[in-house]
Amino acid sequence: MKTEEPIGLAMSFTLQDPHLHAGHRDRVRERYLTEGLDAFRDHEVLELLLFYCIPKRDMNPVAHALIQEYGSLSGLFEADPRDVARRCGLSEATAILLSLAGPLTRRYLKQRWGDRPMLGTSSRAGEYAVSLFSGRPYEVFYVICLDAQNRVNHAALVHEGTLNEAPVYPRLIVEAALRHKANSVILSHNHPGGSLSASGPDLDVTRRIKAALTPISIPVVDHIIVAGERYASLAEQGLMER
Repeated sequence: MKTEEPIGLAMSFTLQDPHLHAGHRDRVRERYLTEGLDAFRDHEVLELLLFYCIPKRDMNPVAHALIQEYGSLSGLFEADPRDVARRCGLSEATAILLSLAGPLTRRYLKQRWGDRPMLGTSSRAGEYAVSLFSGRPYEVFYVICLDAQNRVNHAALVHEGTLNEAPVYPRLIVEAALRHKANSVILSHNHPGGSLSASGPDLDVTRRIKAALTPISIPVVDHIIVAGERYASLAEQGLMER
């Protein structure tokens, strides 16, 4: 059986007496129950998670080291679990647990929106789009298929990668729009770098997709760009016609 050895990162963590930190773990868990996670600092959140993977060790220096290695708690959660296991000396099981944070957040937010939410305004569409990209460290592209009442039939992930591969988008989006019986569609993709400005490729792919959907009478009503918790609507900026 593989023993967890969180001693990568070119560091050495001294293994402590297992009884020394038992009380500390109980106090951290009790604090979570009474105060909630908002009161925790990032390394304390990670320390609490690691309690359930690595028994009888002092997780405080390990949590600090992991966050330092990836720059932030979100950077660690968004990293490839195989990379985390390799670079940090963690077991694959522990690395996989940490990598679940982003996908679980997206699943939670999707269910909070409920079944077939109505996206009747750009602000509503922007907020919905933000939930689709939570925890994604790379660029992805969605087509949100709406019915005649602007309710979501389906949010289809049509591509992962950059807009430099624009020729593939119209075919995939036409297929998704027809498959999910779209009356209209909203396009959305993220900018992991943080910019909300529409680039030349962003505008070009919007034009190409609109042209592809026009013959089947499915309008593109907006294109939402997401960066973290922020979004920008091309419709609100008057860029859809351009």
